[in-house]
Amino acid sequence: MFCRSIEIETPLDLTSVCADNGMLFEREGLGYASRGVMATIGEHEITNYLASIKNLTPEFPSPIAFGLVPFLPTEPSTFYVPEFLVSHGSNGLRFVTVLASSESEANSERLEQFLSEVQNTRSPRAGTNTFRVAPLSPVPQYLETVARARDTVQSGALKKVVIARDIEVTADEPINTHSVLHRLKASFATSYRFRVNTLIGASPELLVSVDERVVRSHPLAGTAPRTGDPDTDAQLAAELIASTKNQVEHRLVIDMVRDTLLPHCSYLDWEAEPSIVTVANVQHLGTAIEGALTEPTPHVMSLVKELCPTPALGGYPSAQAIAFIQENEPFKRGYYGGAVGVLDQHGSGTFAVAIRCAEISDDKRHARLFAGGGIVAESDPYAELAETQAKFQAMLSAIVRP
Repeated sequence: MFCRSIEIETPLDLTSVCADNGMLFEREGLGYASRGVMATIGEHEITNYLASIKNLTPEFPSPIAFGLVPFLPTEPSTFYVPEFLVSHGSNGLRFVTVLASSESEANSERLEQFLSEVQNTRSPRAGTNTFRVAPLSPVPQYLETVARARDTVQSGALKKVVIARDIEVTADEPINTHSVLHRLKASFATSYRFRVNTLIGASPELLVSVDERVVRSHPLAGTAPRTGDPDTDAQLAAELIASTKNQVEHRLVIDMVRDTLLPHCSYLDWEAEPSIVTVANVQHLGTAIEGALTEPTPHVMSLVKELCPTPALGGYPSAQAIAFIQENEPFKRGYYGGAVGVLDQHGSGTFAVAIRCAEISDDKRHARLFAGGGIVAESDPYAELAETQAKFQAMLSAIVRP
């Protein structure tokens, strides 16, 4: 395989690069968007595959791969190597890359043609689609499962377990994912917006990033709604910080992430107290973590596998919580609760927790949405139901809003 890149001065709209059939992983205009897939690779082969690509413009970065990591650690991760890639870096540099099976095909003319296509991509028009929304997990069963989880925590068998439910959106016409991404951009610009294969969403939670020796994570746990009224939202945020239930839930996540990263670091620092992280429809307790990795630095995927699923999506202790979820949730999570992100041949990369997301069917007429919450000893089933309803709004409004 061969790749060639050119540098561009004017930033491109990464959402328009992705359009309705590409891939995207970006936050606040920085990240990657692509069209076309040259290879679909497993997690054990992806690093060697990327390293085998001959870079015809070695002064520019080599290609990256988009990745999906499932919730269950026993299931395999999948990576997608794009044919055309646009990258916007935090250093202000922007590149367009083409990947081809021969040196002659990785030429500047194809890059210029791709740039022309991207620049002429029109914003999606307003549609007239009709949608129907229905629960896939029966609500009474969800409430019973939450109560059972709470009782299990109270018995001491678990400290926390995350219980989720799913709903389905059915459309009369194919769902325009280009429009969905634009709506997510308008409402959730500070989240990691992604579209990788059939998974689309906007995650506010950084699982882990590795940039040479710098490692970062920003775990979230503990949720309150937002109403749009500043005074009410401030009161809800204060109650969230003061909530023993939410502080316990958050501390379990922070301790696990810290203890997992610490053996790999020469130093690791984290906020002494959680802060409020706001998105359009909810607010969370969040704690920023940053450190320096020891040499030789671990591959980002090794850290992803150690961290995933975090107690924010699985529970604690992890193995027992996952076993409880498998025994009691009436559906398979797939990639929900796992991770989504990008990596390069050197082992650097960024992965967000796969939440606030939907699986789009191949015919784009169905979308399966997920939401869950952490269950501890003080959890109330109906309060947890309300929390999932608030969390569903991120994707639900992006799909059905005209």
